[in-house]
Amino acid sequence: MTTLRPFTCDDLFKFNNVNFDPLTETYGLSFYTQYLAKWPEYFQLAESPSEHIMGYIMGKVEGHMDNWHGHVTALTVSPDYRRLGLAALLMNFLEDISEKKRAYFVDLFVRKSNKVAINMYTNLGYIIYRTILEYYSGDQDEDAYDMRKALSRDVNKKSVIPYTQPITMRELRHQLRHDGC
Repeated sequence: MTTLRPFTCDDLFKFNNVNFDPLTETYGLSFYTQYLAKWPEYFQLAESPSEHIMGYIMGKVEGHMDNWHGHVTALTVSPDYRRLGLAALLMNFLEDISEKKRAYFVDLFVRKSNKVAINMYTNLGYIIYRTILEYYSGDQDEDAYDMRKALSRDVNKKSVIPYTQPITMRELRHQLRHDGC
């Protein structure tokens, strides 16, 4: 039986096995502790009966007015526990928290090449809202999809009307500042 519980500071010393996947973004300790301090309700862990970390989700709530939304910063499941529905369970948890916070939508960024994740998010009701050019940097820069799912507060589904043109990182940063994110 899987247990969902709040992520704690002690878990930072035990979750490396989950972050070994090359598609998982790994951050510095200060980044994780910042999320724990500001949005603890958005940082959840899936744990096995033997207390092994199976996966986690880290997110936040941000924006203002009709741009008030939940954001998935990281979602990852250990390779040993994939294909069990844990990612969907963690996503549903984050969506429920966002509903309680009266958010209009939930969004996330995913590598354009990560077809497995894109398919999973699509099956969970997310749409590709827009493409962000060269969002991920590395040996080869890679575009990202900004995927969104409208929540019940967005009755007219305005938050999920897709952009037809890709945007640059500069445009995204400008928009995030403007939207209060």
